[in-house]
Amino acid sequence: MTAIHQTITLEHVDITSPSFRANPFPTFRRWRDTRPVVPVRAFGERAWIITRYDDVLAALTDERLVKDRRNAQDPNKKQRGMWTPGFVKPLQRNMIDSDAPDHTRLRSLVHQAFMPRLISQMQTRIHRLAHELIDRVEAKGEMDLVDNFALPIPLVVISEMLGVAEPDRAAFHRWSNVMVNVTKPSNGILAIPSLYQFVRFLRRLFREHRLNPQDDLTSALLQAESEGSQLSEDELIGMVALLLSAGHETTVNLIGNGVLALLTHPAELDRLRTEPELMKSAVEELVRYTPPVLFATTRYAREDIVIAGTCIPKGESVLAALGSANHDESKFENPETLILDRQNNKHLGFGLGMHYCLGAPLARLESSIAFQVLFERLPNIRLAVNPENLRWNSNLITRGAKAIPVKF
Repeated sequence: MTAIHQTITLEHVDITSPSFRANPFPTFRRWRDTRPVVPVRAFGERAWIITRYDDVLAALTDERLVKDRRNAQDPNKKQRGMWTPGFVKPLQRNMIDSDAPDHTRLRSLVHQAFMPRLISQMQTRIHRLAHELIDRVEAKGEMDLVDNFALPIPLVVISEMLGVAEPDRAAFHRWSNVMVNVTKPSNGILAIPSLYQFVRFLRRLFREHRLNPQDDLTSALLQAESEGSQLSEDELIGMVALLLSAGHETTVNLIGNGVLALLTHPAELDRLRTEPELMKSAVEELVRYTPPVLFATTRYAREDIVIAGTCIPKGESVLAALGSANHDESKFENPETLILDRQNNKHLGFGLGMHYCLGAPLARLESSIAFQVLFERLPNIRLAVNPENLRWNSNLITRGAKAIPVKF
């Protein structure tokens, strides 16, 4: 394909800034209206943000946009890149950053281990856990919704599914935070000690499970076979790291963002309380309205690609803006309005195609139980601060408030 000559002017918007994360939707709308494929600076280089629903939908399944950067680069040219220690490399190679046939093999293996049985078994556990968390804070009359409720539910669930003992869970969460916040070289250098501890912990976890298999996800991954293939230990490290971060960081934001949206829309919260049958559609609407994942994980142009009249050069980074697509007025009527019984809600909050979120059923289950228990147990729950004063994380992919103080 012949490249289109174009003048490229970067948008000077810091998409990792707390102010942008707090309310990116006006910026997304401006881009959809005026510049639907917009170049910004991210990861210390140029990246292209795709903003319109139809373009995002197409990008998520476009084989010209690959997940493994090496598949978009000229093999005869020496590629620049930040040096990383050898022990970190397994964390950089996982299912979410691979293309077929590697992705097909890895997803097949983990799909066998991530059985519906394991998820359905967690329903009673999630209910009990949500009640236990409320029990701990009920007499105080206040809590940080994130630290005291939204975080412990998915963290305990994924830790128990992976067979991580309770004393190790705080460190497990800390390491996960470090991983998802490596968005520039300086973060990566500062993260090295934590990543070393994490990899060392995982190798020990695997040794213990090989010697004494359990009825958990780690043992299932160790034993999973697909056409005679098993996960190597490095692949296991990448897989468990992915399950850890994707398995709880996103759901923390879904619960936190969802409760925040409901507390600031009391009429919709009242509807949910009086019409509990709305819960299923409410979860889908909250994923759309206040997305826990703002951008799909990075893709790379395998060749020069023209999208919405803009040429994305070969090898460059592409960010499909799920949060923008889910507010596209050409697909959603009154997209800036929270409508818990919204019909035809074909949001892209969990992605699409072969990289569709493997943990979506678990996230839906955890959040629906969390909302149900929270609003039943704490009928007078309310925000303890002005929503405009909340601080938002700066992680590129996910979107959530760092803390949400509430009173009841």
